[in-house]
Amino acid sequence: MLVIALASQKGGSGKTTLSGHLAVEAEKAGAGPVALIDTDPQGSLAAWWNVRTEKTPAFAKVGVFDLNTAMQQLERSGIKLVVIDTPPAITDAISHVISLADLVVVPCRPSPHDLRSVGATADLADRHKKALIFVVNAATPRARITGEAAVALSQHGTVAPITVHHRVDFAASMVDGRTVGEVLPDSPSAKEVNELWIYIQDRLARLVKDPTLAPETRPDYFSISSLSGGSEEMDGTEPPPPAEDMPALNARLKDAYLTEEPAPVAEVPYAAPVEPLALPRPEPEPEVAAAPAAQEAPKVVGRVSRPTLFGGAGRQTNTFGRRN
Repeated sequence: MLVIALASQKGGSGKTTLSGHLAVEAEKAGAGPVALIDTDPQGSLAAWWNVRTEKTPAFAKVGVFDLNTAMQQLERSGIKLVVIDTPPAITDAISHVISLADLVVVPCRPSPHDLRSVGATADLADRHKKALIFVVNAATPRARITGEAAVALSQHGTVAPITVHHRVDFAASMVDGRTVGEVLPDSPSAKEVNELWIYIQDRLARLVKDPTLAPETRPDYFSISSLSGGSEEMDGTEPPPPAEDMPALNARLKDAYLTEEPAPVAEVPYAAPVEPLALPRPEPEPEVAAAPAAQEAPKVVGRVSRPTLFGGAGRQTNTFGRRN
């Protein structure tokens, strides 16, 4: 029996919606019987299941610290997959849920507040040595921040290659206990949930090393070789060449940049010196009589000209018209 826990410190990230959708999609894909467990005191997942008319997935009302015994009973009853919804917090109860999970799914909206809160959940999964994937949820189509959020999340762990976009049909479909795949099976939202479950199912098969759990079909854009480290026997294709180590690549580029090569010098053909031409010497110009000396200005007796002063005791009038 496999256990998936949806956890996030941030409220409103979409854990309950994804829990119900993934459980229904797993049943549809033949990965069941599936059981849901709601550990959130708000009970939103339980309320959704209570208005649901379909018999699957099953629901188990279990306390957080009774999960060990409940898991054994569910496995004996034939349950193959358990999906656990958790409250928005980081507590001992959530730590206990993560310790029992085979895979931790962390939904995250592309917003600064959600991105800042994923660190605590990722640390909790690392402490229990559990596999973790991030799912960019409720994203705005063609928004730049969606790609930036995926890049930021990749610094903490693996990011699912499927982005779940924000659409009204997700909330509208859950009003009467159904999912978007049951209400609008041909919609883009249903396709995103289906591809997300295929990716999670493939990850679970690789975690437990059971190829029988792997999905029959995979979308073309899935990077199978990067997830498995060499899966040519599973998809029949040759793995791509390994990427060059980034520190080695930086060092190689730095060496190439710092290496000084001599600049090419063009060869100039030798030319014999050319003798200057003998030009006739110009005749001297005739002398011109000097102009009579200008008469000197008459001197004013008893009057001394002073320069314009802009400071000091001798200033009388400056250029701004203000007297000292």
